[in-house]
Amino acid sequence: MIGIFDSGYGGLTVLKDIIQLLPNCSYLYLGDNARAPYGPQSVESITRHTLQGTRFLVENGAKTIVIACNTVASVAMDELRIQFPEITFIDVITPTVNEALRLSKKQHIAVIGTSTTIESESYPHIIQKTAPTAKVFTKACPLLVPFIEENWHHKPEAISITKKYLRYIKSTNSDVLILGCTHYPFMKKDIKRIMGRKTAVLTSGEPTAQELQAKIDAKEITHLKTGDIRIFTTGNPVKFNKFSNQHFPELPPAQKCTIN
Repeated sequence: MIGIFDSGYGGLTVLKDIIQLLPNCSYLYLGDNARAPYGPQSVESITRHTLQGTRFLVENGAKTIVIACNTVASVAMDELRIQFPEITFIDVITPTVNEALRLSKKQHIAVIGTSTTIESESYPHIIQKTAPTAKVFTKACPLLVPFIEENWHHKPEAISITKKYLRYIKSTNSDVLILGCTHYPFMKKDIKRIMGRKTAVLTSGEPTAQELQAKIDAKEITHLKTGDIRIFTTGNPVKFNKFSNQHFPELPPAQKCTIN
């Protein structure tokens, strides 16, 4: 079984792309909405929450886990691999960086994300490890996840704040913008409109799905071929399902769970 972990709704954008590519696999999704957003929290809190969420997924049968949260992928991957050596982890950052480098003709790449993701410098580090001459421009957008978690991301106030965040990014003339938070695809149309046609806006879902498929094809991981999908949230399932039904009506309803 393939587990998918996120701080809230964002991982649903990754789950959607994974299901489109690998519809016959068995999936277990956990959104830690009760403790979202992760971005403003300390590294210690983020790591503790993630270990608890991972333990829940493992206890419910996950053998491979996709960390569908850039904040977690920026600061907690080493600890996850130490604590769960038997689990294959796939993070959203590495495959997204590889796709950005493939797309960028100028090797000028911009990244927006939570404060923790941007402060960790995980994206510049991984990009420049592969392409030392690439230029990377980053901007923290701390208010976007709270807007999305409240389903307010299409309100004028959210669009106005997004324009202010992207003002610096537009000035860099980057030809690829990475949405370095899996919540941000819910605002992709608005972000593309603000950035204009000269900048490709890249999300994590498809590159991550392709990475998962490559590992399955290489027989690095095994999986159940049942097509079963189970979704859990630590938050309010009624609120979760209202959001999920609005954006992904094909997904089953979420169940309430407690992790500690």
